[in-house]
Amino acid sequence: MSVPEELSTIERSQVANLSQMDVQFVQADLVRMYHADAEVVTAEEVELEKSAVGNLKAKQVRVQNSLLATVNATEVSAERAVTGYVQAKNASVSGYTGAVVAGDAEIHQGNTGLVAGNDVHVEGGRTFLLIGRNVTGSVTTLIDSRSALLAGLTGGLFAGLMVLLGRTLFGRK
Repeated sequence: MSVPEELSTIERSQVANLSQMDVQFVQADLVRMYHADAEVVTAEEVELEKSAVGNLKAKQVRVQNSLLATVNATEVSAERAVTGYVQAKNASVSGYTGAVVAGDAEIHQGNTGLVAGNDVHVEGGRTFLLIGRNVTGSVTTLIDSRSALLAGLTGGLFAGLMVLLGRTLFGRK
């Protein structure tokens, strides 16, 4: 894919089909991207395959083998994707994700930094921090809510002791 000197802008249309191109802004009812990248995409429905998007806002998102920085949507389905941040009512992700904040979150065979939601279902996934009201499935969590609380209390106690020690040793007379 060659990099153009100036990125183009796709204005509001009903359907935007992008293939092997770089664009700055896309706004349409339906956006389909294949081997393309965009800085900002705003749409009702988005389908991505082997593409990259910086900021994505849509009602319904379907992603395969793509790279996304931030996603704000009602429904998200991302398979084998690398995603920075997902905020959605319903999210289903597999691959590598920085953070998922959703009402209903499903993680399939992926690594996720933070998962937060009312109903969380994980199958074969790993998370750094998992916060959920109802959690089901098989998940490996580095820090759960109890461990996070203990780490916070321990860190706060240690920091408090260091401040007291500093005041005692280096305090003014």
